[in-house]
Amino acid sequence: MQWSDQRRLERYDLFAKTVRADYAQVTAQMDDLRAQGKTKTTTYRQLFANLMTLKEILSRLEDAGL
Repeated sequence: MQWSDQRRLERYDLFAKTVRADYAQVTAQMDDLRAQGKTKTTTYRQLFANLMTLKEILSRLEDAGL
Protein backbone atom coordinates (compact mmCIF):
# COMPACT_ATOMS: atom_id res chain seq x y z
CA MET A 1 0.00 0.00 0.00
CA GLN A 2 1.38 3.37 -0.95
CA TRP A 3 0.18 6.57 0.70
CA SER A 4 0.37 10.12 -0.50
CA ASP A 5 2.90 12.40 1.14
CA GLN A 6 0.07 14.23 2.90
CA ARG A 7 -1.33 10.99 4.34
CA ARG A 8 2.11 9.90 5.52
CA LEU A 9 2.66 13.23 7.25
CA GLU A 10 -0.73 12.95 8.94
CA ARG A 11 0.17 9.49 10.19
CA TYR A 12 3.54 10.70 11.51
CA ASP A 13 1.81 13.59 13.26
CA LEU A 14 -0.69 11.21 14.83
CA PHE A 15 2.14 8.91 15.92
CA ALA A 16 4.02 11.83 17.52
CA LYS A 17 0.86 13.00 19.29
CA THR A 18 0.21 9.50 20.64
CA VAL A 19 3.78 9.11 21.89
CA ARG A 20 3.55 12.47 23.69
CA ALA A 21 0.25 11.44 25.32
CA ASP A 22 1.73 8.09 26.37
CA TYR A 23 4.75 9.89 27.84
CA ALA A 24 2.48 12.16 29.88
CA GLN A 25 0.41 9.21 31.09
CA VAL A 26 3.44 7.17 32.14
CA THR A 27 4.93 10.18 33.91
CA ALA A 28 1.68 10.70 35.84
CA GLN A 29 1.54 7.03 36.84
CA MET A 30 5.13 7.15 38.03
CA ASP A 31 4.43 10.33 40.02
CA ASP A 32 1.50 8.59 41.74
CA LEU A 33 3.61 5.57 42.62
CA ARG A 34 6.45 7.82 43.82
CA ALA A 35 4.03 9.70 46.09
CA GLN A 36 3.00 6.35 47.58
CA GLY A 37 6.62 5.36 48.16
CA LYS A 38 6.40 2.52 45.64
CA THR A 39 9.53 3.22 43.63
CA LYS A 40 10.91 -0.27 44.20
CA THR A 41 7.92 -2.09 42.73
CA THR A 42 7.92 -4.03 39.49
CA THR A 43 5.23 -1.76 38.10
CA TYR A 44 7.34 1.33 38.73
CA ARG A 45 10.37 -0.27 37.11
CA GLN A 46 8.34 -1.31 34.06
CA LEU A 47 6.98 2.21 33.75
CA PHE A 48 10.51 3.56 34.02
CA ALA A 49 11.62 1.32 31.15
CA ASN A 50 8.62 2.49 29.09
CA LEU A 51 9.46 6.10 29.91
CA MET A 52 13.04 5.68 28.67
CA THR A 53 11.78 4.15 25.43
CA LEU A 54 9.27 6.95 24.94
CA LYS A 55 11.97 9.55 25.66
CA GLU A 56 14.17 8.08 22.94
CA ILE A 57 11.30 8.07 20.45
CA LEU A 58 10.46 11.68 21.33
CA SER A 59 14.08 12.67 20.93
CA ARG A 60 14.18 11.17 17.45
CA LEU A 61 10.88 12.79 16.50
CA GLU A 62 12.19 16.18 17.65
CA ASP A 63 15.41 15.66 15.71
CA ALA A 64 13.26 15.03 12.63
CA GLY A 65 11.19 18.14 13.26
CA LEU A 66 8.06 16.24 14.23
